[in-house]
Amino acid sequence: FALASEIPPATASVVASPLDFEWHDEEWMARRSSFHAENAPLSIYECHVGSWRRPDKDGTRILTWDELKETLIPYVVDLGFTHIELMPIMAHPFDGSWGYQPLGLFAPMPRQGTPQQLASFIDACHQAGLGVILDWVPAHFPNDLHGMARFDGTCLFEHQDPREGLHPDWHTLIYNVGRNEVRGFLIASALMWLTQYHVDGLRVDAVASMLYRDYSRPHNGWLPNYYGGRENLESVEFLRELNHAVAEYAPTALMIAEESTAWPGVTRSVDSAGLGFTYKWNMGWMHDTLSYISRDPLWRRYHHDNILFGLHYAFSEKFVLPLSHDEVVHGKGSLLSRMPGEGGTRYAGLRAYLAFMWGHPGKKLLFMGAELAQWEEWDPHGELAWNMLDTPWGRGMHALVRDLNRLHRTEPALHQHDTHSDGFAWIIGNDTENSVFAWLRYGDDGKPVLVVCNMTPVPRIDYRIGVPLPGWWAERLNTDADDYGGGGTGNAGGRSTEQIVSHGYEQSCVLYLPPLSVLYLQHEGGAG
Repeated sequence: FALASEIPPATASVVASPLDFEWHDEEWMARRSSFHAENAPLSIYECHVGSWRRPDKDGTRILTWDELKETLIPYVVDLGFTHIELMPIMAHPFDGSWGYQPLGLFAPMPRQGTPQQLASFIDACHQAGLGVILDWVPAHFPNDLHGMARFDGTCLFEHQDPREGLHPDWHTLIYNVGRNEVRGFLIASALMWLTQYHVDGLRVDAVASMLYRDYSRPHNGWLPNYYGGRENLESVEFLRELNHAVAEYAPTALMIAEESTAWPGVTRSVDSAGLGFTYKWNMGWMHDTLSYISRDPLWRRYHHDNILFGLHYAFSEKFVLPLSHDEVVHGKGSLLSRMPGEGGTRYAGLRAYLAFMWGHPGKKLLFMGAELAQWEEWDPHGELAWNMLDTPWGRGMHALVRDLNRLHRTEPALHQHDTHSDGFAWIIGNDTENSVFAWLRYGDDGKPVLVVCNMTPVPRIDYRIGVPLPGWWAERLNTDADDYGGGGTGNAGGRSTEQIVSHGYEQSCVLYLPPLSVLYLQHEGGAG
Protein backbone atom coordinates (compact mmCIF):
# COMPACT_ATOMS: atom_id res chain seq x y z
CA PHE A 1 0.00 0.00 0.00
CA ALA A 2 3.04 2.28 0.34
CA LEU A 3 3.43 5.13 -2.15
CA ALA A 4 7.23 4.89 -2.01
CA SER A 5 9.91 2.39 -1.04
CA GLU A 6 13.61 2.11 -0.34
CA ILE A 7 16.05 1.21 -3.10
CA PRO A 8 16.75 -2.56 -3.07
CA PRO A 9 18.31 -4.45 -1.43
CA ALA A 10 16.76 -2.33 1.34
CA THR A 11 13.19 -3.46 1.89
CA ALA A 12 11.36 -0.85 3.92
CA SER A 13 8.35 1.10 2.77
CA VAL A 14 8.67 4.87 2.87
CA VAL A 15 5.99 7.14 4.31
CA ALA A 16 5.15 9.52 1.47
CA SER A 17 2.50 12.07 0.68
CA PRO A 18 0.14 11.48 -2.25
CA LEU A 19 1.49 12.68 -5.57
CA ASP A 20 1.54 16.48 -5.73
CA PHE A 21 2.32 17.59 -9.27
CA GLU A 22 1.23 20.45 -11.51
CA TRP A 23 0.30 18.94 -14.86
CA HIS A 24 0.63 20.70 -18.22
CA ASP A 25 -0.96 18.05 -20.45
CA GLU A 26 -4.50 19.43 -20.61
CA GLU A 27 -4.56 19.40 -24.42
CA TRP A 28 -3.41 15.78 -24.60
CA MET A 29 -5.91 14.59 -22.00
CA ALA A 30 -8.74 16.49 -23.71
CA ARG A 31 -7.94 14.88 -27.07
CA ARG A 32 -6.99 11.42 -25.81
CA SER A 33 -10.29 9.84 -26.78
CA SER A 34 -9.52 10.58 -30.44
CA PHE A 35 -5.95 9.27 -30.12
CA HIS A 36 -7.30 6.03 -28.63
CA ALA A 37 -10.20 5.54 -31.02
CA GLU A 38 -10.37 2.15 -32.71
CA ASN A 39 -9.80 3.80 -36.09
CA ALA A 40 -6.73 5.75 -34.93
CA PRO A 41 -3.10 4.72 -35.52
CA LEU A 42 -1.48 2.87 -32.62
CA SER A 43 2.21 2.02 -32.78
CA ILE A 44 3.95 1.16 -29.51
CA TYR A 45 7.65 1.22 -28.61
CA GLU A 46 8.19 -1.27 -25.77
CA CYS A 47 11.02 -0.15 -23.52
CA HIS A 48 12.98 -1.38 -20.51
CA VAL A 49 14.21 1.95 -19.21
CA GLY A 50 17.07 0.42 -17.22
CA SER A 51 18.75 -1.03 -20.31
CA TRP A 52 17.74 1.37 -23.07
CA ARG A 53 20.91 3.41 -22.61
CA ARG A 54 23.58 3.51 -19.89
CA PRO A 55 25.09 6.97 -19.36
CA ASP A 56 28.49 5.95 -17.96
CA LYS A 57 31.27 4.01 -19.65
CA ASP A 58 31.28 1.32 -16.97
CA GLY A 59 27.58 0.72 -17.57
CA THR A 60 26.63 0.58 -13.90
CA ARG A 61 24.39 3.64 -13.67
CA ILE A 62 20.92 3.83 -15.20
CA LEU A 63 19.22 6.93 -16.51
CA THR A 64 16.92 8.90 -14.23
CA TRP A 65 13.46 10.06 -15.25
CA ASP A 66 14.85 13.55 -15.78
CA GLU A 67 17.55 12.19 -18.10
CA LEU A 68 15.07 9.96 -19.92
CA LYS A 69 12.87 13.00 -20.45
CA GLU A 70 15.69 14.63 -22.40
CA THR A 71 16.80 11.55 -24.36
CA LEU A 72 14.18 8.80 -24.63
CA ILE A 73 11.18 10.99 -25.43
CA PRO A 74 12.69 12.80 -28.46
CA TYR A 75 14.13 9.52 -29.72
CA VAL A 76 10.76 7.72 -29.69
CA VAL A 77 8.94 10.75 -31.11
CA ASP A 78 11.47 10.97 -33.95
CA LEU A 79 10.83 7.31 -34.76
CA GLY A 80 7.14 8.12 -35.14
CA PHE A 81 5.66 5.83 -32.50
CA THR A 82 2.36 6.95 -31.01
CA HIS A 83 2.99 5.40 -27.58
CA ILE A 84 5.78 4.14 -25.39
CA GLU A 85 5.17 1.07 -23.25
CA LEU A 86 7.30 0.86 -20.12
CA MET A 87 8.07 -2.56 -18.72
CA PRO A 88 7.01 -2.62 -15.05
CA ILE A 89 8.23 0.37 -13.09
CA MET A 90 6.48 -0.61 -9.84
CA ALA A 91 8.71 -1.35 -6.84
CA HIS A 92 10.16 -4.87 -7.07
CA PRO A 93 12.87 -6.58 -5.03
CA PHE A 94 14.51 -8.68 -7.78
CA ASP A 95 16.00 -6.92 -10.81
CA GLY A 96 16.15 -10.22 -12.68
CA SER A 97 12.35 -10.26 -12.85
CA TRP A 98 12.49 -7.08 -15.04
CA GLY A 99 9.69 -5.77 -12.82
CA TYR A 100 7.27 -8.64 -13.46
CA GLN A 101 7.39 -9.68 -9.79
CA PRO A 102 6.34 -6.42 -8.13
CA LEU A 103 5.68 -5.92 -4.45
CA GLY A 104 4.83 -2.22 -4.41
CA LEU A 105 1.84 -1.84 -6.70
CA PHE A 106 1.39 1.78 -5.62
CA ALA A 107 5.07 2.81 -5.58
CA PRO A 108 7.30 3.58 -8.58
CA MET A 109 10.74 1.99 -8.51
CA PRO A 110 12.98 4.56 -6.76
CA ARG A 111 16.13 3.91 -8.83
CA GLN A 112 14.96 6.22 -11.62
CA GLY A 113 13.88 9.02 -9.30
CA THR A 114 10.98 10.32 -7.27
CA PRO A 115 7.25 9.98 -8.03
CA GLN A 116 7.24 13.65 -9.01
CA GLN A 117 10.03 13.04 -11.53
CA LEU A 118 8.09 10.13 -13.01
CA ALA A 119 5.04 12.37 -13.32
CA SER A 120 7.19 15.00 -15.01
CA PHE A 121 8.39 12.38 -17.51
CA ILE A 122 4.80 11.37 -18.34
CA ASP A 123 3.80 15.02 -18.59
CA ALA A 124 6.65 15.65 -21.04
CA CYS A 125 5.60 12.63 -23.11
CA HIS A 126 2.11 14.05 -23.45
CA GLN A 127 3.37 17.49 -24.40
CA ALA A 128 5.45 15.81 -27.11
CA GLY A 129 2.40 13.95 -28.42
CA LEU A 130 3.46 10.57 -27.02
CA GLY A 131 1.18 8.30 -25.00
CA VAL A 132 2.43 6.22 -22.06
CA ILE A 133 1.41 2.62 -21.34
CA LEU A 134 2.58 0.74 -18.26
CA ASP A 135 2.97 -3.00 -17.86
CA TRP A 136 0.91 -3.99 -14.81
CA VAL A 137 0.96 -7.35 -13.03
CA PRO A 138 -2.21 -8.47 -11.17
CA ALA A 139 -1.66 -12.20 -11.66
CA HIS A 140 0.93 -12.98 -9.00
CA PHE A 141 3.48 -11.55 -6.55
CA PRO A 142 6.82 -12.71 -5.09
CA ASN A 143 6.95 -14.68 -1.88
CA ASP A 144 9.43 -12.39 -0.11
CA LEU A 145 8.50 -12.25 3.55
CA HIS A 146 8.87 -8.46 3.68
CA GLY A 147 6.08 -8.27 1.12
CA MET A 148 2.52 -9.56 1.08
CA ALA A 149 3.19 -13.26 1.62
CA ARG A 150 1.33 -14.35 4.77
CA PHE A 151 0.88 -10.68 5.48
CA ASP A 152 -0.68 -11.15 8.92
CA GLY A 153 0.59 -14.67 9.47
CA THR A 154 -2.16 -16.11 7.30
CA CYS A 155 -2.76 -16.26 3.55
CA LEU A 156 -4.36 -12.85 3.35
CA PHE A 157 -3.64 -11.98 -0.30
CA GLU A 158 -2.91 -15.46 -1.67
CA HIS A 159 -4.69 -18.82 -1.66
CA GLN A 160 -4.06 -21.25 1.17
CA ASP A 161 -3.85 -24.30 -1.09
CA PRO A 162 -0.73 -24.30 -3.31
CA ARG A 163 -2.77 -25.92 -6.08
CA GLU A 164 -4.45 -22.53 -6.36
CA GLY A 165 -1.97 -20.20 -4.71
CA LEU A 166 1.50 -21.13 -6.03
CA HIS A 167 2.43 -20.35 -9.62
CA PRO A 168 4.32 -23.36 -11.04
CA ASP A 169 6.32 -21.39 -13.64
CA TRP A 170 7.59 -18.50 -11.55
CA HIS A 171 7.28 -19.94 -8.01
CA THR A 172 5.33 -16.86 -7.05
CA LEU A 173 2.07 -16.48 -5.15
CA ILE A 174 -1.26 -16.02 -6.91
CA TYR A 175 -3.65 -13.31 -5.77
CA ASN A 176 -6.89 -14.66 -4.33
CA VAL A 177 -9.17 -12.45 -6.40
CA GLY A 178 -12.19 -14.24 -4.99
CA ARG A 179 -11.79 -11.94 -1.96
CA ASN A 180 -13.34 -8.49 -2.21
CA GLU A 181 -10.41 -6.96 -0.36
CA VAL A 182 -7.85 -8.34 -2.83
CA ARG A 183 -9.87 -7.23 -5.85
CA GLY A 184 -10.18 -3.78 -4.30
CA PHE A 185 -6.43 -3.63 -3.67
CA LEU A 186 -5.60 -4.45 -7.29
CA ILE A 187 -8.23 -2.22 -8.87
CA ALA A 188 -7.14 0.68 -6.65
CA SER A 189 -3.58 0.22 -7.94
CA ALA A 190 -4.71 0.28 -11.57
CA LEU A 191 -6.83 3.37 -11.06
CA MET A 192 -4.05 5.19 -9.22
CA TRP A 193 -1.68 4.90 -12.19
CA LEU A 194 -4.39 5.86 -14.66
CA THR A 195 -5.83 8.81 -12.76
CA GLN A 196 -3.10 10.25 -10.53
CA TYR A 197 -0.17 9.63 -12.91
CA HIS A 198 -2.15 10.32 -16.11
CA VAL A 199 -0.97 7.00 -17.58
CA ASP A 200 -2.73 6.33 -20.89
CA GLY A 201 -3.13 2.60 -20.59
CA LEU A 202 -2.15 -0.63 -18.89
CA ARG A 203 -0.81 -3.75 -20.55
CA VAL A 204 -2.10 -6.45 -18.20
CA ASP A 205 0.49 -9.19 -17.83
CA ALA A 206 -0.09 -12.95 -17.83
CA VAL A 207 -3.85 -12.86 -18.35
CA ALA A 208 -3.85 -16.42 -19.72
CA SER A 209 -2.44 -17.71 -16.43
CA MET A 210 -5.33 -16.04 -14.61
CA LEU A 211 -8.10 -17.50 -16.76
CA TYR A 212 -7.34 -21.21 -16.32
CA ARG A 213 -7.02 -23.11 -13.06
CA ASP A 214 -4.88 -25.77 -14.73
CA TYR A 215 -2.53 -23.29 -16.41
CA SER A 216 0.93 -24.92 -16.63
CA ARG A 217 -0.08 -27.46 -13.98
CA PRO A 218 0.18 -31.26 -14.11
CA HIS A 219 -2.79 -33.60 -13.93
CA ASN A 220 -4.13 -33.65 -10.36
CA GLY A 221 -2.09 -30.52 -9.64
CA TRP A 222 -5.04 -28.13 -9.75
CA LEU A 223 -8.48 -27.62 -8.28
CA PRO A 224 -11.57 -27.37 -10.52
CA ASN A 225 -14.07 -24.58 -10.22
CA TYR A 226 -17.51 -24.85 -8.61
CA TYR A 227 -18.88 -26.53 -11.73
CA GLY A 228 -15.97 -28.93 -12.14
CA GLY A 229 -14.34 -26.98 -14.99
CA ARG A 230 -10.89 -25.53 -15.57
CA GLU A 231 -12.03 -21.92 -16.01
CA ASN A 232 -11.05 -19.57 -13.20
CA LEU A 233 -14.42 -17.94 -12.62
CA GLU A 234 -13.12 -15.61 -9.91
CA SER A 235 -10.45 -14.22 -12.23
CA VAL A 236 -12.99 -13.73 -14.99
CA GLU A 237 -15.16 -11.66 -12.67
CA PHE A 238 -12.14 -9.72 -11.42
CA LEU A 239 -11.04 -8.80 -14.95
CA ARG A 240 -14.56 -7.70 -15.82
CA GLU A 241 -14.79 -5.64 -12.64
CA LEU A 242 -11.37 -4.12 -13.35
CA ASN A 243 -12.25 -3.08 -16.88
CA HIS A 244 -15.66 -1.80 -15.79
CA ALA A 245 -13.97 0.39 -13.16
CA VAL A 246 -11.43 1.69 -15.68
CA ALA A 247 -14.23 2.50 -18.12
CA GLU A 248 -15.93 4.52 -15.39
CA TYR A 249 -12.98 6.37 -13.84
CA ALA A 250 -10.51 6.55 -16.79
CA PRO A 251 -12.83 6.10 -19.77
CA THR A 252 -10.33 6.95 -22.51
CA ALA A 253 -7.52 4.73 -21.19
CA LEU A 254 -6.35 1.63 -23.05
CA MET A 255 -6.52 -1.80 -21.42
CA ILE A 256 -4.41 -4.36 -23.29
CA ALA A 257 -4.36 -8.05 -22.41
CA GLU A 258 -1.39 -10.36 -22.77
CA GLU A 259 -3.54 -13.39 -23.47
CA SER A 260 -2.23 -16.30 -25.54
CA THR A 261 -5.20 -18.68 -25.72
CA ALA A 262 -8.48 -18.82 -27.63
CA TRP A 263 -10.55 -17.52 -24.71
CA PRO A 264 -13.56 -15.90 -26.39
CA GLY A 265 -14.52 -12.26 -26.03
CA VAL A 266 -11.34 -10.83 -24.50
CA THR A 267 -11.99 -7.51 -26.24
CA ARG A 268 -15.76 -7.74 -26.18
CA SER A 269 -17.46 -5.33 -23.78
CA VAL A 270 -18.37 -6.39 -20.26
CA ASP A 271 -22.01 -5.60 -21.05
CA SER A 272 -21.80 -8.16 -23.88
CA ALA A 273 -20.34 -10.84 -21.57
CA GLY A 274 -16.77 -10.17 -22.65
CA LEU A 275 -13.73 -9.38 -20.51
CA GLY A 276 -13.78 -5.73 -21.55
CA PHE A 277 -10.21 -5.17 -22.77
CA THR A 278 -9.49 -2.61 -25.47
CA TYR A 279 -6.96 -4.81 -27.26
CA LYS A 280 -5.36 -8.22 -26.97
CA TRP A 281 -1.84 -9.26 -27.95
CA ASN A 282 -1.97 -11.55 -31.00
CA MET A 283 0.44 -14.20 -29.77
CA GLY A 284 -0.62 -16.69 -32.44
CA TRP A 285 0.32 -14.27 -35.22
CA MET A 286 3.67 -13.65 -33.58
CA HIS A 287 4.56 -17.35 -33.19
CA ASP A 288 3.42 -18.33 -36.69
CA THR A 289 5.12 -15.49 -38.54
CA LEU A 290 8.39 -15.75 -36.59
CA SER A 291 8.41 -19.47 -37.35
CA TYR A 292 7.93 -18.67 -41.05
CA ILE A 293 10.49 -15.89 -41.34
CA SER A 294 13.12 -17.91 -39.41
CA ARG A 295 13.05 -20.69 -42.02
CA ASP A 296 15.37 -20.96 -44.98
CA PRO A 297 13.53 -19.24 -47.86
CA LEU A 298 13.92 -22.42 -49.91
CA TRP A 299 11.48 -24.17 -47.56
CA ARG A 300 9.02 -21.35 -46.93
CA ARG A 301 6.79 -22.57 -49.75
CA TYR A 302 5.91 -25.53 -47.55
CA HIS A 303 4.89 -23.27 -44.66
CA HIS A 304 2.72 -20.78 -46.54
CA ASP A 305 -0.08 -21.33 -44.02
CA ASN A 306 2.00 -19.70 -41.28
CA ILE A 307 1.27 -16.40 -43.01
CA LEU A 308 -2.28 -17.15 -44.14
CA PHE A 309 -3.65 -18.57 -40.90
CA GLY A 310 -3.50 -15.32 -38.96
CA LEU A 311 -5.97 -13.71 -41.34
CA HIS A 312 -8.57 -16.38 -40.54
CA TYR A 313 -9.01 -14.90 -37.04
CA ALA A 314 -7.48 -11.42 -37.44
CA PHE A 315 -10.84 -9.74 -36.82
CA SER A 316 -12.24 -12.07 -34.14
CA GLU A 317 -10.71 -9.78 -31.49
CA LYS A 318 -9.13 -6.34 -31.54
CA PHE A 319 -5.46 -7.21 -31.80
CA VAL A 320 -2.03 -5.72 -31.19
CA LEU A 321 0.72 -7.45 -33.19
CA PRO A 322 3.53 -7.87 -30.64
CA LEU A 323 7.25 -8.30 -31.26
CA SER A 324 8.02 -7.97 -27.57
CA HIS A 325 10.94 -8.46 -25.20
CA ASP A 326 9.95 -12.11 -24.72
CA GLU A 327 11.09 -12.87 -28.28
CA VAL A 328 14.65 -11.55 -27.90
CA VAL A 329 15.84 -13.07 -24.62
CA HIS A 330 16.61 -16.42 -22.95
CA GLY A 331 18.73 -17.66 -25.83
CA LYS A 332 16.23 -16.85 -28.58
CA GLY A 333 18.60 -14.29 -30.08
CA SER A 334 17.67 -10.96 -31.60
CA LEU A 335 15.19 -10.63 -34.43
CA LEU A 336 18.10 -10.10 -36.82
CA SER A 337 19.95 -13.22 -35.66
CA ARG A 338 16.85 -15.32 -36.39
CA MET A 339 16.85 -14.33 -40.05
CA PRO A 340 18.44 -17.03 -42.25
CA GLY A 341 21.31 -16.31 -44.62
CA GLU A 342 24.48 -14.27 -44.42
CA GLY A 343 25.37 -10.59 -44.41
CA GLY A 344 22.93 -8.36 -46.22
CA THR A 345 20.43 -11.18 -46.67
CA ARG A 346 19.66 -11.15 -42.95
CA TYR A 347 19.04 -7.42 -42.93
CA ALA A 348 16.82 -7.70 -46.01
CA GLY A 349 14.83 -10.43 -44.27
CA LEU A 350 14.27 -8.30 -41.16
CA ARG A 351 13.31 -5.26 -43.22
CA ALA A 352 10.77 -7.36 -45.09
CA TYR A 353 9.39 -8.84 -41.87
CA LEU A 354 8.86 -5.44 -40.24
CA ALA A 355 7.19 -4.01 -43.35
CA PHE A 356 5.01 -7.13 -43.58
CA MET A 357 3.96 -6.50 -39.96
CA TRP A 358 3.17 -2.81 -40.51
CA GLY A 359 1.12 -3.68 -43.59
CA HIS A 360 -0.85 -6.39 -41.75
CA PRO A 361 -4.13 -5.58 -39.97
CA GLY A 362 -3.64 -4.93 -36.25
CA LYS A 363 -2.01 -2.32 -34.05
CA LYS A 364 1.79 -2.52 -33.71
CA LEU A 365 4.26 -3.14 -30.86
CA LEU A 366 8.04 -3.33 -31.29
CA PHE A 367 10.57 -3.93 -28.53
CA MET A 368 13.51 -1.56 -28.35
CA GLY A 369 16.60 -2.54 -30.30
CA ALA A 370 14.89 -4.00 -33.35
CA GLU A 371 15.04 -0.56 -34.97
CA LEU A 372 18.84 -0.73 -34.70
CA ALA A 373 19.11 -4.21 -36.26
CA GLN A 374 21.27 -5.27 -33.34
CA TRP A 375 22.80 -8.72 -33.55
CA GLU A 376 22.87 -9.70 -29.89
CA GLU A 377 19.73 -10.50 -27.95
CA TRP A 378 18.51 -8.10 -25.31
CA ASP A 379 20.80 -7.71 -22.29
CA PRO A 380 18.78 -6.39 -19.31
CA HIS A 381 22.04 -5.41 -17.60
CA GLY A 382 23.55 -3.55 -20.55
CA GLU A 383 22.30 -1.15 -23.19
CA LEU A 384 21.20 -1.24 -26.81
CA ALA A 385 23.78 -1.61 -29.58
CA TRP A 386 23.93 2.09 -30.36
CA ASN A 387 27.06 1.55 -32.46
CA MET A 388 24.78 0.05 -35.13
CA LEU A 389 23.80 3.62 -36.05
CA ASP A 390 27.37 3.97 -37.35
CA THR A 391 26.68 1.26 -39.94
CA PRO A 392 24.56 1.47 -43.11
CA TRP A 393 22.56 -1.56 -41.91
CA GLY A 394 21.62 0.00 -38.59
CA ARG A 395 20.90 3.43 -40.06
CA GLY A 396 18.80 1.80 -42.76
CA MET A 397 16.68 -0.20 -40.31
CA HIS A 398 16.23 2.89 -38.16
CA ALA A 399 15.06 4.87 -41.20
CA LEU A 400 12.70 2.08 -42.25
CA VAL A 401 10.97 1.94 -38.86
CA ARG A 402 10.59 5.72 -38.93
CA ASP A 403 9.02 5.60 -42.40
CA LEU A 404 6.76 2.68 -41.51
CA ASN A 405 5.43 4.65 -38.56
CA ARG A 406 5.01 7.77 -40.69
CA LEU A 407 2.92 5.86 -43.23
CA HIS A 408 1.00 4.11 -40.46
CA ARG A 409 0.03 7.45 -38.97
CA THR A 410 -0.67 9.39 -42.16
CA GLU A 411 -2.34 6.83 -44.43
CA PRO A 412 -5.89 5.97 -43.31
CA ALA A 413 -5.77 2.68 -45.21
CA LEU A 414 -3.02 1.46 -42.89
CA HIS A 415 -4.85 2.03 -39.61
CA GLN A 416 -8.53 2.99 -39.88
CA HIS A 417 -9.88 -0.55 -40.25
CA ASP A 418 -7.24 -2.52 -38.35
CA THR A 419 -9.96 -4.37 -36.46
CA HIS A 420 -12.53 -4.84 -39.24
CA SER A 421 -12.51 -7.14 -42.24
CA ASP A 422 -13.79 -4.41 -44.57
CA GLY A 423 -10.32 -2.85 -44.45
CA PHE A 424 -8.56 -5.90 -45.92
CA ALA A 425 -8.75 -7.93 -49.14
CA TRP A 426 -6.48 -10.69 -50.37
CA ILE A 427 -5.15 -10.47 -53.92
CA ILE A 428 -2.51 -13.21 -53.83
CA GLY A 429 -2.47 -15.82 -51.10
CA ASN A 430 -1.79 -18.97 -53.10
CA ASP A 431 1.56 -18.37 -54.82
CA THR A 432 3.42 -20.95 -52.78
CA GLU A 433 5.98 -21.58 -55.52
CA ASN A 434 7.30 -18.01 -55.39
CA SER A 435 6.43 -17.26 -51.72
CA VAL A 436 4.71 -14.05 -52.82
CA PHE A 437 1.79 -12.50 -50.94
CA ALA A 438 -0.28 -9.46 -51.89
CA TRP A 439 -3.26 -7.76 -50.29
CA LEU A 440 -5.11 -4.47 -50.18
CA ARG A 441 -5.69 -2.23 -47.18
CA TYR A 442 -8.63 0.18 -47.31
CA GLY A 443 -9.39 3.40 -45.44
CA ASP A 444 -12.23 5.87 -45.76
CA ASP A 445 -10.42 8.20 -48.18
CA GLY A 446 -10.78 5.98 -51.25
CA LYS A 447 -7.00 5.53 -51.62
CA PRO A 448 -6.23 1.85 -51.00
CA VAL A 449 -2.70 0.64 -50.27
CA LEU A 450 -1.38 -2.45 -52.05
CA VAL A 451 1.08 -4.52 -49.97
CA VAL A 452 3.27 -6.97 -51.90
CA CYS A 453 5.69 -9.34 -50.15
CA ASN A 454 8.45 -11.35 -51.84
CA MET A 455 9.71 -13.71 -49.15
CA THR A 456 12.57 -15.27 -51.13
CA PRO A 457 16.01 -13.90 -52.10
CA VAL A 458 15.05 -14.28 -55.77
CA PRO A 459 13.84 -11.17 -57.63
CA ARG A 460 10.49 -11.55 -59.36
CA ILE A 461 10.61 -9.80 -62.73
CA ASP A 462 7.47 -8.71 -64.58
CA TYR A 463 5.22 -10.00 -61.82
CA ARG A 464 1.61 -9.20 -62.72
CA ILE A 465 -0.85 -8.25 -59.98
CA GLY A 466 -4.50 -7.36 -60.46
CA VAL A 467 -5.68 -4.14 -58.82
CA PRO A 468 -9.17 -2.72 -58.23
CA LEU A 469 -8.62 0.75 -59.75
CA PRO A 470 -7.08 1.88 -63.04
CA GLY A 471 -4.35 4.48 -63.24
CA TRP A 472 -1.12 5.21 -61.45
CA TRP A 473 -0.05 3.19 -58.41
CA ALA A 474 2.75 5.06 -56.65
CA GLU A 475 5.46 3.15 -54.83
CA ARG A 476 5.18 4.57 -51.32
CA LEU A 477 7.65 2.21 -49.64
CA ASN A 478 10.23 -0.28 -50.88
CA THR A 479 12.32 -2.13 -48.29
CA ASP A 480 15.09 -2.60 -50.89
CA ALA A 481 15.64 1.16 -51.15
CA ASP A 482 19.17 2.54 -50.75
CA ASP A 483 18.06 4.59 -47.76
CA TYR A 484 17.25 1.38 -45.88
CA GLY A 485 20.50 -0.39 -46.73
CA GLY A 486 18.97 -2.29 -49.64
CA GLY A 487 20.08 -2.85 -53.20
CA GLY A 488 18.26 0.16 -54.60
CA THR A 489 16.04 -1.73 -57.02
CA GLY A 490 12.34 -1.11 -57.52
CA ASN A 491 9.71 0.32 -59.83
CA ALA A 492 10.94 3.84 -60.60
CA GLY A 493 8.34 5.43 -58.36
CA GLY A 494 5.34 3.38 -59.38
CA ARG A 495 3.46 1.67 -62.19
CA SER A 496 0.48 2.42 -64.41
CA THR A 497 -2.16 -0.21 -64.90
CA GLU A 498 -2.80 -2.13 -68.10
CA GLN A 499 -6.21 -3.29 -69.28
CA ILE A 500 -5.31 -6.92 -68.69
CA VAL A 501 -7.52 -9.01 -66.42
CA SER A 502 -5.72 -10.54 -63.43
CA HIS A 503 -6.74 -11.84 -60.00
CA GLY A 504 -10.38 -11.03 -60.66
CA TYR A 505 -9.78 -7.38 -61.57
CA GLU A 506 -10.15 -5.76 -65.00
CA GLN A 507 -6.75 -4.07 -64.80
CA SER A 508 -3.33 -5.01 -63.48
CA CYS A 509 0.19 -3.75 -62.84
CA VAL A 510 3.44 -5.42 -63.83
CA LEU A 511 5.93 -5.05 -60.97
CA TYR A 512 9.54 -5.78 -60.22
CA LEU A 513 9.74 -7.45 -56.80
CA PRO A 514 13.23 -7.10 -55.30
CA PRO A 515 14.61 -10.07 -53.37
CA LEU A 516 13.36 -10.38 -49.78
CA SER A 517 11.32 -7.23 -50.04
CA VAL A 518 7.97 -5.64 -49.28
CA LEU A 519 6.43 -2.93 -51.43
CA TYR A 520 3.63 -0.53 -50.54
CA LEU A 521 1.87 1.00 -53.55
CA GLN A 522 -1.01 3.45 -53.36
CA HIS A 523 -3.54 4.42 -55.99
CA GLU A 524 -3.19 8.05 -57.00
CA GLY A 525 -5.77 8.24 -59.78
CA GLY A 526 -5.51 8.75 -63.50
CA ALA A 527 -6.53 6.48 -66.34
CA GLY A 528 -5.01 3.09 -66.97
